[in-house]
Amino acid sequence: MAERILAVQKRSYAVEAALIGDNRIPLLHESVDDLLAAQVHWLVARDVDEVVGAAAWFGSEIDRLVVAPRVHRQGIGSRLVNGMLDSIAGQRVHVATGRDNPPARRLYESFGFVHTEDREVVPGLWLARYELVR
Repeated sequence: MAERILAVQKRSYAVEAALIGDNRIPLLHESVDDLLAAQVHWLVARDVDEVVGAAAWFGSEIDRLVVAPRVHRQGIGSRLVNGMLDSIAGQRVHVATGRDNPPARRLYESFGFVHTEDREVVPGLWLARYELVR
């Protein structure tokens, strides 16, 4: 399963890299071993046997949300976010995405996430941080 999740993750983050004009997204370069070592909870979306999306979180922090590009805009990301929010305990949920990734930003904002800051994580690579208070 890890190989299939990683394949979707790489395709998904390649789309984000094109949107933000920077391929230095750490999760774009993760290996299967890195993925397996991540201390996160997973939620996987499948279409029959094919993995079409995955989401991971730890504590109250959304770690990643990836959807296969061929099924973008079909509600898979929203269903994964809903599933994570149902599973995350606590009053505040945090997430970060590329500052220049409008589709991801709109998705989180549609759930009521509020933009809290932009942070330059390495020179020229910016993240937008969000928080949801429930």
